[in-house]
Amino acid sequence: MDLTRTEVAVRKDRRGSAARFGLIALPVAFFAAFFAYPVAAIVARGLKVDGAWRFGRIGEVLAQSDVRHVLWFTTWQAFVSTALTLLIALPGAYVFARFDFRGKQVLRAAVTVPFVLPTVVVGTAFLALVGRGGLLDELWGVRLDTTVWAILLAHVFFNYAVVVRTVGGLWAQLDPRQEEAARMLGASPWKAWRQVTLPALGPAVAAAALMVFLFTFTSFGVVQILGGPTFSTLEVEIYRQTSEIFDLSTAAVLTLIQFVAVGAILALHAWTVRRRETALRLVDASVTARRPRGAGQWALLGGVLLTIVVLLLLPLAVLVQRSLDAPGFGYYRALTRADGGVFLVPPIEAIGNSLEYAVAATVIAVVIGGLAAVALTRRDAGRFVRGFDALLMLPLGVSAVTVGFGFLIALDEPPLDLRSSWILVPLAQALVGVPFVVRTMLPVLRAVDVRLREAASVLGASPWRVWREVDLPMVRRALLIAAGFAFAVSLGEFGATVFIARPDNPTLPVAVARLLGRPGDLNYGQAMALSTILMVVCAVALLVLERLRTADRTGEF
Repeated sequence: MDLTRTEVAVRKDRRGSAARFGLIALPVAFFAAFFAYPVAAIVARGLKVDGAWRFGRIGEVLAQSDVRHVLWFTTWQAFVSTALTLLIALPGAYVFARFDFRGKQVLRAAVTVPFVLPTVVVGTAFLALVGRGGLLDELWGVRLDTTVWAILLAHVFFNYAVVVRTVGGLWAQLDPRQEEAARMLGASPWKAWRQVTLPALGPAVAAAALMVFLFTFTSFGVVQILGGPTFSTLEVEIYRQTSEIFDLSTAAVLTLIQFVAVGAILALHAWTVRRRETALRLVDASVTARRPRGAGQWALLGGVLLTIVVLLLLPLAVLVQRSLDAPGFGYYRALTRADGGVFLVPPIEAIGNSLEYAVAATVIAVVIGGLAAVALTRRDAGRFVRGFDALLMLPLGVSAVTVGFGFLIALDEPPLDLRSSWILVPLAQALVGVPFVVRTMLPVLRAVDVRLREAASVLGASPWRVWREVDLPMVRRALLIAAGFAFAVSLGEFGATVFIARPDNPTLPVAVARLLGRPGDLNYGQAMALSTILMVVCAVALLVLERLRTADRTGEF
């Protein structure tokens, strides 16, 4: 029996609804079980006394002058850090997207290494540079460890790769002929870039700025080491209230404040990005990169390389130098011995643990984040799906201390009794990796011309085949970038992992932090040695990723 057009439309709408639900169901369940539930459990534990809610505690905490000072410093330093990072890193994003030069792949991997270092290591490295007896103090008698500049520069060091990879990934695929056409019509280079390229890059720049702001808004290790008693962010104060003062009530209030602030920022970002969405003309990134031409472009390349050397590579060189202070690689050899104290196993075993956890976390993050990104780009996505876009970013803005404690409190009884399971660590790491997967893939997915999908559907292709034949070839590169980010973030995640990693299975960041927390030159040297090993592991992983991306463009491996 022939179906009427109405029946065909109804069946098609039902299939579309089923597809939407199937795409978003797993990400929603994942975040409900491993983010919303643990965070709600720890907040409830802090605001409930004898079974009764104490919401009046919120006003009591906000009335404290020291809390208001922490809120003010947290906010303004995040804004300044974000602006400074964009100012310094956007030229680097352009250079990596449009220029082809020797050593580009190695340098791209090198600029990403700082991002995956534990924040405590970043703080220690900058303390060795700008603190008492540091490099600046020895050369020019200048110290910055008592000023906010040390914190701001450390944040730029940490987040430089976020802008370069997020913005540069899309920039490399923008068709340069659009800007060239504006130049031919009489526009100056600056006007052509401002009116043609910048609007196209808007969503990627906004996504990068959002991630940088969230990381600096919730900064912990960097501020704890470089801020001293003068500067403190919400994250540092939550840790202090929880671990030192044991005031879980105040910590819960501060967590709620941070949660509300981040939620408002994400809602504003989602509204702004939707207003600026557009279909872009994307091309193969290999045809947009070329050798620099003219004195201006060579000067720009030289300036970016100098910035990378001074701001990014110099602190890393300090870590390597400190790890080699002991003769005969003494600090490295000490890593193979168990001390029977803080570590139940030799610290060197943290390398294998970190790699295993990072691989598992990457798989989880890519699956969850990929499904969410595809669901968010469907034209028939409902309000709930669009609202879920902002919720996906919340793990970056909620205290990692809260998430870690929440895991211990909430996931200790059936059906989610996972406290003794190895999967607990990858789950916590994947929570931070998923937002990177989504934010990296969304600009490219949204830039795909929807008419290509519609044409494939009209020709009889199923939704899966449309994705495989239309979307996947265009987003394969973004998917590799997203996987690399997720892997890198998992290797360096510290805030939540420190509470749930077992003593016999420490990760590299946890091992470094434990060694830094113990007095003695041997412990400090071992921490620097482990940090150097972490840098090497990350550099190798990122170089492999660059190789895969190159093979994807050329068809060869």
